[in-house]
Amino acid sequence: MYRLHYAPDNASLIIRLVLDGAGIPYRTALVDRARRQQDSQDYRALNPTGLIPTLETPVGPISETGAILLWLSDTHNLGPALGSPDRSIFLRWLFFLSNTAHADLRQIFYPHQYCPAEAQAGHFEIMINRMQQHFGLLDDAARGHPGLFAAARPLGAYVLALTRWAALYPVEAPRWFDLADFPTLATLARAQEARVETPVIARAEGLGAHPFTAPEQPNPPEGSVL
Repeated sequence: MYRLHYAPDNASLIIRLVLDGAGIPYRTALVDRARRQQDSQDYRALNPTGLIPTLETPVGPISETGAILLWLSDTHNLGPALGSPDRSIFLRWLFFLSNTAHADLRQIFYPHQYCPAEAQAGHFEIMINRMQQHFGLLDDAARGHPGLFAAARPLGAYVLALTRWAALYPVEAPRWFDLADFPTLATLARAQEARVETPVIARAEGLGAHPFTAPEQPNPPEGSVL
C-alpha cells in the first residue's frame, strides 16, 4: 500500500484527489509544518528537498508533484499510454502545470524567495499577469481536451488545486483571481465537488463545503498548514 506524506491544503491535495478518485488504497502520514517536520532527518531521507508531497511506493519514495502524477498515471492507467495520440498533449500540460504554472504561483506566495523587499510589489503585478495568462491557456486546454482534464484525473486535479490557492493566497494580498473568468475550469470545479470522495477529503483537510467553487481558509482537524 502507498503512503502519502501530506500537509493540509498543500500540493499533496492533488495526489490525494487522484488516489481517492481512482480508488487506489493508501495511508496518510502528516508532515506537521508547524513543527517544521519537513526539515526532519527522517523526512529528508525520503525527500531531500523537504517539500510536500512524498509518495512511498513499492519501488521507493517519489517526490515532485508532476513526477508522482506521471508515475501514478502510467502505473494505474490514469492517462494516455505510450503510443497514444493524446500522450504528447497530456505530457505538455502536465509539465506546464508543474514547471510553469505551479512554479509561477509559488512566486506570488513566497516573493521573499525571489526578489528583495523593495521589488516585491512590482513582482506581484508581473506574476499575477502571468498567472492570468496561464489560467486562460489552461481553460482553453480543458475545453479542447475534456477527457484529459476530467475531475479526479491528474490534469484536472492539478489545475483545480491551483485555482483554489490562487483564490486564497497570499492571505494579506488583494484578491486577483476569479474562477468565473474561466468557465471551463469552473465547470470542472463543480464536477470535482460532485464526486463522492471530495467531501471526505475536504473534511479531512478542513477545506470547507465547497473547496473549489467557493474556497475558504482551511481549518484542518489533521495537523497544521502553518
